[in-house]
Amino acid sequence: MAGASLLALIDDIATILDDVAVMTKVAAKKTAGVLGDDLALNAQQVSGVRAERELPVVWAVGLGSLRNKVILVPAALAISAFLPWAITPLLMLGGLFLCFEGTEKLAHKFLHSAAEDEAKHAEQLAALADAQVDLVTLEKNKIQGAIRTDFVLSAEIIVIALGTVAGQSFGTQLAVLSGVALIITVAVYGLVAGIVKMDDLGLHLTRKASSAAQAVGRFLLLAAPKLMKLLTIVGTAAMFMVGGGILTHGIPGAHDLIHHLTEAAGPLGLAVPTLLDMLTGLLAGALVLALVTLGQRLRPGQTA
Repeated sequence: MAGASLLALIDDIATILDDVAVMTKVAAKKTAGVLGDDLALNAQQVSGVRAERELPVVWAVGLGSLRNKVILVPAALAISAFLPWAITPLLMLGGLFLCFEGTEKLAHKFLHSAAEDEAKHAEQLAALADAQVDLVTLEKNKIQGAIRTDFVLSAEIIVIALGTVAGQSFGTQLAVLSGVALIITVAVYGLVAGIVKMDDLGLHLTRKASSAAQAVGRFLLLAAPKLMKLLTIVGTAAMFMVGGGILTHGIPGAHDLIHHLTEAAGPLGLAVPTLLDMLTGLLAGALVLALVTLGQRLRPGQTA
């Protein structure tokens, strides 16, 4: 009996762990849009510091990210326990914010010329080269800015993950949210560390005697800026997909309409939900951006 009870207990624990693993995987998948944006933003945030300080800065921001999640996970669990009705509205707000951020990025690209962006980049490089600039203060400001950015994106990730386990027990919610928070933090800042040091690795390899190593080094030097740009594009597209998907699931009747359109599209139906989610996200983001812009212009002291 004791042996049977022990085996039953082990089986129950294994089942719970398997369920938690599956739900953590689902939650992580649903936060992919924010993750792509998180990765791109944080790689950009730390890419302006001196080469020998890049990894320490990434480490400092990563620790800050963990502190953010130590605050956010208990807050999310408290909401689930005491204000469960608030989960759906928070998810919708998170979805709207994702769509707004994506639309704002697109608007920035079309409203600001490449020359303006290049001038800003040149100004940052000049600040780093100026001996009178306090590099310690500059680095601390960059770290704090990256941590603030991480807090907003981490809040979105935790809220989206919470929505996937809203009906589960407290223990399962704690395990899934903690797992998502830890996995995503390690994944994001591990990749950020690799990205910001890619050009240094490429430069190191170009100085090797081996022609193969030199070829790999040249490839890395060429690939580093293109990878950063690709991350930004993929992250922005994912924001519309995830944010729009949250909205279509929260708007009454929208999910059923998409299901019917998917069936009616036949072989092309697989692409319909993604396209409609992105379109919904783009329209919602444009509406929020228009309202925010109007509010800024109507604020006292602001001019059109």
